[in-house]
Amino acid sequence: MKDSTKGQASDIVALERNHVLQTYRRPEFVLVRGEGAYVYDSNGRAYIDGVAGIAVNALGHRDPQTVATIRAAAEGLIHVSNLYHTEPQVLLARALVERSFADRVFFCNSGTEAMEGALKFARKFARQDYGDDKTHIVAFTGSFHGRTLGALSITATEKYRAPFEPLVPGVRFAPFNDVSAAEEAITEEVCAVVVEPVQGESGIHPATRDFLECTRAACNRAGALLVFDEVQCGLARTGTLWAYQHYDVVPDLMTLAKPLAAGLPMGAVLMTQAVADVMVPGDHGSTFAAGPLVCQVAQVVLDRVSAPDFLAEVREKGHYLSSRLSALAEKSPLVRELRGMGLMWGMECSVESDSVFAAGSRPGILVCSAGPNVVRLLPPLTISQPEIDEMVKRLTAAFSDVEQETA
Repeated sequence: MKDSTKGQASDIVALERNHVLQTYRRPEFVLVRGEGAYVYDSNGRAYIDGVAGIAVNALGHRDPQTVATIRAAAEGLIHVSNLYHTEPQVLLARALVERSFADRVFFCNSGTEAMEGALKFARKFARQDYGDDKTHIVAFTGSFHGRTLGALSITATEKYRAPFEPLVPGVRFAPFNDVSAAEEAITEEVCAVVVEPVQGESGIHPATRDFLECTRAACNRAGALLVFDEVQCGLARTGTLWAYQHYDVVPDLMTLAKPLAAGLPMGAVLMTQAVADVMVPGDHGSTFAAGPLVCQVAQVVLDRVSAPDFLAEVREKGHYLSSRLSALAEKSPLVRELRGMGLMWGMECSVESDSVFAAGSRPGILVCSAGPNVVRLLPPLTISQPEIDEMVKRLTAAFSDVEQETA
């Protein structure tokens, strides 16, 4: 395959700097194609993908079934808006309901939009059932729920919040995994409590069972809705279809996105019937959400990742990756702690994670950061055991380079 951009990486990088809003720090290579757990740049160099588009490409790159579905679906309807019925939307909604706690689904285009919807639904539920004063929202330290004003208001990290304040009022933060603090924060004026069962952006921090159980009980006492943000940790990433299944704690609403449509924009809010009952036509909407093409792709993803054999393989590969990373951590003086579940891992380091991110391009591995000092690994769920070995080998080389640079 001849890449049209071959030999032009520097030109593309220069164009990006001149014309694209500079909200990301990208490496100097240009990615042009992918295959399975690998991506390739415009010079033909291969990188093993430990990011998967930030937990998006669950089935890897150029998955044959996904590609075939996109091609076939594009011959039919791509978009008609939500003014009309289409079969793919309702079939996908039924499948999500049948495989979760939920009774109803609202579709949108991203995780941030899903969180905005969940907050609106919670506010209306509280107003209808309890009156106008039950509007407060509880979130937790280390949280990341999105970058629009509502989602940003419940995101704890100061650097994301400060430039855009004042944000939506009525939000209080409690320490993550602190039972007593959560119980104290969830008072009668709280309409919703938002929590990631496994925090992603702040450094891969799994919730404890006691914390989620007690938070659920506190919500029940206060008449507050419990919202689980599974945008990053949901859809088989932790080895069960939903992260909440590890804890046997069921939310009232749950937000999804990242892997749901294999890289096409899609989010969803799953909810109980009690929440759905307060919403009426005109309360919320989306022009692009749940188009026929994207829903058919999402059905492929959901069918694949919810299969018992697939989930068992994710758990097995997760245990294997954990053991390989543990061995790396024991040998590297840079690694302080290893945290994670399934194929979602963070390595807390004594150096800035950006240095490992940059060093990874030399041995050919893509990783990403989760906070200033955590190297995050989110490989495709279809990664093989030999590919895990190769990923850890290249990651070890990247750590060795950083060790030499900081010696």
